[in-house]
Amino acid sequence: MRIRLKLLLVVVVAIGVLLSGSGVVFAQNATPSPTPPNMRGIWRAELPGGTYNVALSSITSISGHEYVVDNAARVTEVTIATSGSSLARFYFIEPNVPQAPGGIGQATLEFAKEKMNEAADRAGSDVWKKVVKNYPTSTHAHTIEYRIESKDTLQKLQRSAEKSWMDGRGGTFRP
Repeated sequence: MRIRLKLLLVVVVAIGVLLSGSGVVFAQNATPSPTPPNMRGIWRAELPGGTYNVALSSITSISGHEYVVDNAARVTEVTIATSGSSLARFYFIEPNVPQAPGGIGQATLEFAKEKMNEAADRAGSDVWKKVVKNYPTSTHAHTIEYRIESKDTLQKLQRSAEKSWMDGRGGTFRP
């Protein structure tokens, strides 16, 4: 009887070894090991204005769009909506200088844009460099806002967030 039990045990172990090499997995009750911090499914943006962290599983949308405010500023914005109550806005703001039709006179428009920026710098106005809010008209509850230094950096931030979200793997964006 003992020999049969030992033989049966050897056969079961041998089958288990063979099947484990073939990709078949048996249920186990082992205690799961802690997930390393960089693999937790968190996307993080480390920016000069602060740090934003979001669980990939709570992101419901990532969008990018451009709009003009009071015909004076052009805003390029990336928003990350979550299943929670907050919305993250990352944006690049620049003076609104229209594009010349067919490129005619574009150098003059670019020159005017450059002079506007120089005048703002001389006046000590850094309105183009900071998040500016006018309470209560531009302050929105549950909105987290970051001003990004360039349109190129904003586009890289959007690609980083989208890649992490679509791949389901956490990541960190640093400009």
